[in-house]
Amino acid sequence: MTTHPLPPLRISITCACSMHLALFPLDEQTCTLDIASYGWAKNDLIYVWKEGNPVQLAGNLSLPGGFKLGAFGSRYCDVKTTTGEYSCLRVDLLFARQLSFFLVTVYVPCSMTVSVSWMSFWLDHKAVPARVALGVTTLLAMSTTQASIQNSLPPVAYTKAIDVWSGVCVFFVFSALLEYALVNYASRSDAQRSVKQKERKKQELERQVFNADHYSEDGGFPMSMDPLMRRMEGSHMMPPGAVIHHRIPMRRPNKLTLWIKNFQFQAKKIDVFSRVFFPFVFAIFNIWYWSYYLTRAQNGNK
Repeated sequence: MTTHPLPPLRISITCACSMHLALFPLDEQTCTLDIASYGWAKNDLIYVWKEGNPVQLAGNLSLPGGFKLGAFGSRYCDVKTTTGEYSCLRVDLLFARQLSFFLVTVYVPCSMTVSVSWMSFWLDHKAVPARVALGVTTLLAMSTTQASIQNSLPPVAYTKAIDVWSGVCVFFVFSALLEYALVNYASRSDAQRSVKQKERKKQELERQVFNADHYSEDGGFPMSMDPLMRRMEGSHMMPPGAVIHHRIPMRRPNKLTLWIKNFQFQAKKIDVFSRVFFPFVFAIFNIWYWSYYLTRAQNGNK
């Protein structure tokens, strides 16, 4: 059997790699490149990796699309079929996304848009044009950002990590707009309640004036109270030492309850509550989001 050495060849190829984007943009993709012969079995042709460092890459390698080459390796992938066994070489390439690019272009702008929508909680509830314009503008900005993200990605049948982030941000902005609708309804209820309170106070004042007309002209008490007063005047007075003083324990009021009671109107209470509730829930979501998806990404790499 005679062997003929093959001359060195340089081949330029363009390969496609299927990706799973469930963790996008916190994902890492592993692409494989196989070199095999399906016309010649191992009895005729055998591929062998060179000893030492068979796979070599350029030092100034740069990748488009926000990728960086994380790791690479070489191994054998021989295939055994009914027609025989075929030699195969495989190169594994691990591509990691540069998260800083998406932090600057996606996560920070979305967080800023959500934060701007909270500025409406600090505006007066009577400033209808300002609060409505702020809510609608932030909602349109967030919807445009979400649409641009979806247009830059291939359509898939599952939910991606970036979909969860953008969807929750849209929900927060929309909730801020709905909060003002609730505040507007509460302000109208406060106005009706204040009118009823004024009418009730006016009726009470008229009743007190009507009762004062039944008193005697010399400043005495009404006739219906004269027997009681005569009985009190004829009774024996108890010495001061005979009276036992009981100190009623005073319950310390809750600071949160006192803080809420300082606001007279329900509309103001809703705004003050939203100033704390919305940022707190968004912070909890951020803690869950980053811890969950970063943990999944690390487990996936292992």
